[in-house]
Amino acid sequence: MTYPDFASAQSFFLWSTFAVALVMGAVVNKTNFCTMGAVSDWVNMGDTGRMRAWMLAIAVGVLGVMGLEAAGLVNVTGTFPPYRQTNLVWLENVLGGALFGIGMTLASGCGNKTLIRIGGGNLKSVMVLLVIGVVAYFMLNPFPGSDKTLYSTLFYSWTNPTAVALSTNQDLGAMFFGDNAATGRKVIGAVIGVLLLAWVFKSADFRTSFDNILGGLVVGLAVLAAWYVTSNIGVNADGEVLSLQAYVQDWELYAPADAVRPAAAGPLASQSFTFINPMGQTLGYAAGGFDRTLLTFGIMAVAGVLAGSLLWSLVSRSFRIEWFASAGDFVNHLVGAALMGFGGILAMGCTIGQGVTGFSTLALGSILTFVAIVAGAAATMKVQYAIMMRGVD
Repeated sequence: MTYPDFASAQSFFLWSTFAVALVMGAVVNKTNFCTMGAVSDWVNMGDTGRMRAWMLAIAVGVLGVMGLEAAGLVNVTGTFPPYRQTNLVWLENVLGGALFGIGMTLASGCGNKTLIRIGGGNLKSVMVLLVIGVVAYFMLNPFPGSDKTLYSTLFYSWTNPTAVALSTNQDLGAMFFGDNAATGRKVIGAVIGVLLLAWVFKSADFRTSFDNILGGLVVGLAVLAAWYVTSNIGVNADGEVLSLQAYVQDWELYAPADAVRPAAAGPLASQSFTFINPMGQTLGYAAGGFDRTLLTFGIMAVAGVLAGSLLWSLVSRSFRIEWFASAGDFVNHLVGAALMGFGGILAMGCTIGQGVTGFSTLALGSILTFVAIVAGAAATMKVQYAIMMRGVD
């Protein structure tokens, strides 16, 4: 997918993201695919249907990336964010994941589910989106008149020193196979993917659940589609095909005088779906007067999922306005949103961003984050149940 100028290439980059996200948003709404619900069903009722749907999405992502990477069709090493970086920030992965898991339980859903709920008329989730956006934005961007961020103020001094500098990329293929990382990624990806599929389809109930199968497949395929598209868009720069990121980094050399330069090159790297940092980007885009130089993959992903969910809600006539049931409900959602903002940035992703997209790269940090999210959510649900039963007594 090579374009004669940057504007055309960027336009396809952004609108293809919106289109894939639109489909994902509609299907997730239709099938009730929900990672928080997956943990809740499993912990509270022993029902693994939605957990298997989540695992199916991960399996599709892992096996798809394995095949596409082996064929040279995707770049999942030099990505935004850098899942396979050599710096393993394990404490931030675990702490951020746990905070996110707690937060999504209190706020009735992860970042993706928040967007789905808004599309369905849930006004509580509008507040959740705004709080996540503010926290996520200031975790990465300085306060006005300052060079300090929430991350540098609250976390950097004690979490960053625990990071481990690896001699290889942090994906399992590179860590276990060293110089034969490419082979390792195929072997480990195939083993993990097949084992996940075997567990997913072992359940007879799941095999007959159209919605769970559809939800898992579409989320996994959407992640793959984004990886493929963002890895293969190029600009013809004087006979040389450059990626969007490389073109912007050499902007003065190639771009005509009247071209509009994006605010940053990083968000033009190959990437796939995640939702916490993009919520912060969306807030910054709105606060910046909808300056088109601030448009990113993440902002279009947020818009696409919202639009897809709204579209399905209208078509299925399931759109319903919902507000807080009580002051306690408001406080739970407020605290949960803040924790998701902190945790999603600290861990570098959410249940989709790390739990499917990051996991598809076989990055150790992503797997640690996934486990921590599930553990944080499950523990919170157990505490909530104990409190509820004490109230009944």
